[in-house]
Amino acid sequence: MGRLMVIEGRKGAQDAKRGKVFTKVIREISTAARMGGGDPKGNPRLRLAMDKGLAVNMSRDVMERAIKKATGELEGVSYEEIRYEGYAPGGVAVIVDCLTDNKVRTVADVRHAFNKCGGNLGTDGSVSFMFKKQGVLGYGPGASEDAITEAAIECGADDIVIYPEDGAIEVLCAPEAFEAVKQGMLAAGFPPLQAEVTMRAENDIKVEGEVGQQVAKMLDMLEDLDDVQNVYSNADLGADAYQ
Repeated sequence: MGRLMVIEGRKGAQDAKRGKVFTKVIREISTAARMGGGDPKGNPRLRLAMDKGLAVNMSRDVMERAIKKATGELEGVSYEEIRYEGYAPGGVAVIVDCLTDNKVRTVADVRHAFNKCGGNLGTDGSVSFMFKKQGVLGYGPGASEDAITEAAIECGADDIVIYPEDGAIEVLCAPEAFEAVKQGMLAAGFPPLQAEVTMRAENDIKVEGEVGQQVAKMLDMLEDLDDVQNVYSNADLGADAYQ
């Protein structure tokens, strides 16, 4: 999981998806500002959230309004962080991170997605031990493996992963080192296509056929929920999962 995917669709669907992305980013900016203050220089989580906003072409005015609402300068909504854990079909472990102003609504929506697709919502800690929080910087095909590896080592990265099937490269680091590694790679002339602190499974589970399609449907349903910020799983989906 976590690899970039290209999805084709109608403009209306793309616009709706873009709106959901904006909603998720604004909630993350608001929560980060409320918890750590409105100055991104002293708030790494807010800085990362604002970078996500810039990556989806969100204006700075929109981000500044979200920060002001979160810090009390403007009237706004307060969001609570909640994590749900459980299993999808095939024994696939799933983590769902949410930001919500209504816990009753959120847990009902998340449970519905699990139940509808043959999964089971578990208890806190039931699957999170299978995942590791990690900083990831992604580079596309054609990037220089040797040059990126050398720069990543200099910047303090923990590991470099090469995907021989398409030449993509990922630079991995500890969450607390993410900002330093990212800035170091930028200074070295290697801006990443994707940069985030995420949850990575220690081991993936291969799921194919009908089970793979059920898992893909469940992950999509969860991703589409307004209160859901991120969905993580250890599913290694087969090529037929989205047929």
